[in-house]
Amino acid sequence: MAEVSVHPLLQAALQTACRNHAPLADGVTAIFDAPPVRSAPPYAVIAESVLTDWGAKGLVGREARVAVSLHDIGELPVRLRALMSAAEDALAEMPRAIGEGWMIVTLVLLRSRIVRESEGRWIATSEFRVRMLRSEL
Repeated sequence: MAEVSVHPLLQAALQTACRNHAPLADGVTAIFDAPPVRSAPPYAVIAESVLTDWGAKGLVGREARVAVSLHDIGELPVRLRALMSAAEDALAEMPRAIGEGWMIVTLVLLRSRIVRESEGRWIATSEFRVRMLRSEL
């Protein structure tokens, strides 16, 4: 079986999950897969995943660390808290089959936090661990 990179499949699945989750998609101006040069807040960025081997004898597997960042402005991060919750829900509810025989086995929220970037600018980041296996096609 030829090796198929799971990275683009995972990134596409994450983007689709976020764009199809109405509370998140309706609450942001855009969802990006890289930091935008220019965008009106609030917006979301799904960072490039960090992949490591998670296979076993006879099984091809990957573990990914995935971060979703939400950027907003305001005196307090009230809107950002709701958007962070919506992003976490979007990933928790995403389909487990992501294509080319790859299946998400576990998707776990590792940590989330909101930090003040500068005067009136906030960033919320939720980091997930995603473990995937590839079945024979």
